[in-house]
Amino acid sequence: MSKPAEPAPETPCLVIDEGKMRANIERMAASAAALGVNLRPHAKTHKMPEVGRKQIEAGAVGLTVAKISEAEVMAAGGIRDLFVAYPLVTAVKIDRALRLVRDGVRLIVGVDSPAGARAISARAQSAGLELEVRLEIDTGMRRTGVPYGEALELAGFVAGLPGVRLTGIYTFRGAILDGKPTKDLAAAGEQEGRLMAELAGRMRSAGLPIRDVSVGSTPTGLYAGAVPGVTEIRPGTYVFHDRMQAAFGVCGLDDCAGRVLVSVVSRPAPDLAVIDGGSKTFATDVQPGTPPLGLVGFGHIVGLDDAVFERMSEEHGMIRLGSSAQSANLQVGDVLEIIPNHICSTLNLHNRVYVREASGSLAERIIAARGMLE
Repeated sequence: MSKPAEPAPETPCLVIDEGKMRANIERMAASAAALGVNLRPHAKTHKMPEVGRKQIEAGAVGLTVAKISEAEVMAAGGIRDLFVAYPLVTAVKIDRALRLVRDGVRLIVGVDSPAGARAISARAQSAGLELEVRLEIDTGMRRTGVPYGEALELAGFVAGLPGVRLTGIYTFRGAILDGKPTKDLAAAGEQEGRLMAELAGRMRSAGLPIRDVSVGSTPTGLYAGAVPGVTEIRPGTYVFHDRMQAAFGVCGLDDCAGRVLVSVVSRPAPDLAVIDGGSKTFATDVQPGTPPLGLVGFGHIVGLDDAVFERMSEEHGMIRLGSSAQSANLQVGDVLEIIPNHICSTLNLHNRVYVREASGSLAERIIAARGMLE
């Protein structure tokens, strides 16, 4: 149990410790530099241009985003080198990407199909522009990405289209080894990097201009980045970290810069505390008990180690209290800090964060790209 710095914001709210965030940013930048790879953090975690600028000041070459709307927010906030790591296939989205290019932004977009590549080519030609693209490769996640065995043929097709400039390949694999979730991050990252570097080599041998080989999430990025031939890593969660990364061993719980403050609103039984944060406050995409981590509950309750955040409805969170948590004698109105399982999708549920500065004061910051879905 802890008390927030004064003046306390209304709960539930998300608080970011600025000192821990800066330490996380600097640590990843130094690690990428030591490997000799570019760092292009994924802004899906923080969704705030001011945080992106801090990452670039520390050494990042630019930012990664998932949606063209996020790219527009980051560009408006002064970020001029952006990669939309997602296939753009509709005319409207491609035209928005081309407007950013016309405005002087270095913009790279993802492609993973002949139809998507043809759509980019047609719109770029119509605008009299060229759009830089990277081919997405499926290395085991089984979501977007051309199947690995078909990538060479598709790369040749994309490279031959007018208005399209193929400069690299990319993948997102996460903690997967041989097609299954794993906690062996070193092996998963090495396999990811090796698969991509070998594919890039075959593409270059076929005469394709593959310059960038972009890989890596927060758990695997540094291991994948150590593979010769990999040129870029795209971790995102590291900026704040979360309970999932701590369970992977990537960080300690004390490195987690993002905490959700909640108030106890009811104590209906000795072993039950109800808080004012439910599924509209905490992400539910990392479910308890799922492999490879098998997390218990929806977050770590700071200072109450045997309490389990076990259930949620929309506006209520139910915490089961163990013996030591019961002895803490929680009262209605007490404030708890919870480190969420997944900070990225938790942050996207909030309109603002409160940044705890070195002085202990809290500064309100708007999450400018929050809810940017299109």
